[in-house]
Amino acid sequence: MAETRSALVVDDERDIRELLVMTLGRMGLRCDTASTLGEARGQLARNRYDLCLTDMRLPDGSGMDLVAEISQKHPETPVAMITAFGNVEAAVEALKAGAFDFVAKPVDLAVLRDLVRHALDLNERRKSAPPADIVAARLYGQSPAMATLRGTIAKVARSQAPVYIVGESGVGKELVARTIHAEGARSTGPFVPVNCGAIPAELMESEFFGHKKGSFTGAHADKPGLFQSADGGTLFLDEIAELPLAMQVKLLRAIQEKSIRPVGANAEVPVDVRILSATHKDLAALVADGRFRQDLYYRINVIELRVPPLRERQDDLPGLAEKVLQRLSLAQGRVFPPTLSADALDTLRAYAFPGNVRELENILERALALAEGDSLTAEDLRLPKAANTVSAATPIPATGATSATAPANSAAPPLMVPGQPTQAIDPRTLNPRDTASSPLPSYIEEIERAAIQQALQENRYNKTRTAAALGITFRALRYKLKKLGID
Repeated sequence: MAETRSALVVDDERDIRELLVMTLGRMGLRCDTASTLGEARGQLARNRYDLCLTDMRLPDGSGMDLVAEISQKHPETPVAMITAFGNVEAAVEALKAGAFDFVAKPVDLAVLRDLVRHALDLNERRKSAPPADIVAARLYGQSPAMATLRGTIAKVARSQAPVYIVGESGVGKELVARTIHAEGARSTGPFVPVNCGAIPAELMESEFFGHKKGSFTGAHADKPGLFQSADGGTLFLDEIAELPLAMQVKLLRAIQEKSIRPVGANAEVPVDVRILSATHKDLAALVADGRFRQDLYYRINVIELRVPPLRERQDDLPGLAEKVLQRLSLAQGRVFPPTLSADALDTLRAYAFPGNVRELENILERALALAEGDSLTAEDLRLPKAANTVSAATPIPATGATSATAPANSAAPPLMVPGQPTQAIDPRTLNPRDTASSPLPSYIEEIERAAIQQALQENRYNKTRTAAALGITFRALRYKLKKLGID
């Protein structure tokens, strides 16, 4: 005999509780109810539930606290938040706290039934998912940055909220997306990655939503799109910043309505897809520039996940290099992987890795192919001698004009001398000892003022882009503009 599924309904309004219990009961669920946060905690301590529905406002606290507690203490129980109509901020906060989904008052029973069916289906998939520790082993690293990243992935994997993965080229954004998928309830469903910048604009709608036979020249048969291919699983939109504006509108509708219309079709097709997206660009700056839709940005950026560059996790470098060499050696049929000599390891530590983990893999693969002994030396690595080196005194900004995409041998951009727009100075030629007649703080302020004015000119006085180019926050730029008297 099949085990009866159970649900916990938490709401201080009796009519709402009775409506939810009646609806869930007709779907075959046994229901317990609670009107306060304290009662809900008591029920959770005594019973195990397959689903929980909780109101936002409770007499003795917030439903947000209950969402966080269930996410932490009862991760096997999906919880959905009941919010006031139009309260998008509360819904987003609930998803960030670990809620599975949300439903607005007055409750639409058709939407509620779909939510419940979806939650129970994903709960069954979760039971057959691989252990989290096995999946997390894909992301190697003992540094605090990687420990934080793995902890965040474990949390967001339980949710169904869209995740926006941000990081420089080569840091492993797709690997992070695959890990989120593999640790979540959709792990038995498909994972469909797509590079948005690799699809021609004229074929984009057909690729995403599919097409019907005869809908355009060359459409000789029905073709399912990426959304349909990812149905029941995860769709990973890599380099989402490359989407043209016309496609952004259609993508937004597909995400909001959870349905798509193939090219040439008369009706929409429902799809059940979790959206993960990534880019190495600054989407906020693109929004400010009008090159990316703000409503789509907020829809995909419910949870933002930053992947640290390799230079921020130097402690992981020896072990990561060893793992890469083991994998490459296995692929080449070598019984024992080569080791890294002390000078090779020092050389790697001093390198800035503008291409991050992907570049490390390329460097080691090249060295493995060209080296003659069982130990790789600094010469085998063939790294640039006087470029892209990491210095504790001169940290490399994560974004902006000196980003990972800058050429290794490019010179630093000249700075404009304040009051002399036609004269430029190279910042590398400036020396505090040559300005002994000026106090050090004044000298530093002049350098900052020149750098900010130069960045403002290059970015057409767009403050958001200027802050990104300088590698500082918008708030920090605004403070410096006021402090330095730059209008």
